[in-house]
Amino acid sequence: MTREREQLWQQLITEWQASGLSGKAYCKQRSLTYCRFVYWRKKLASVASDGPAPSGFARAASVSRLEAVDGLTVSLPGGVSITGLHAGNIELLGAILRQL
Repeated sequence: MTREREQLWQQLITEWQASGLSGKAYCKQRSLTYCRFVYWRKKLASVASDGPAPSGFARAASVSRLEAVDGLTVSLPGGVSITGLHAGNIELLGAILRQL
């Protein structure tokens, strides 16, 4: 990858993160190809990480009965956690994950 192209996409990704828009909305606004945006977002994220690329598996841990009363918590890479999920709002998780 050329250094100029990498810098351009890093700048675009940084602007997108600050925009508060979904990836698709940002690409539409900036006339960018969404699949190219996703490629560079993943590429730059893997370059920025110190460790190996994630395997696609996550570590699961059991929680005490008291903690489980509040519902399911999903922790995503980068420190994002989605809490309070239960059978009544589980469709919300799908909608959130589709936006990422």
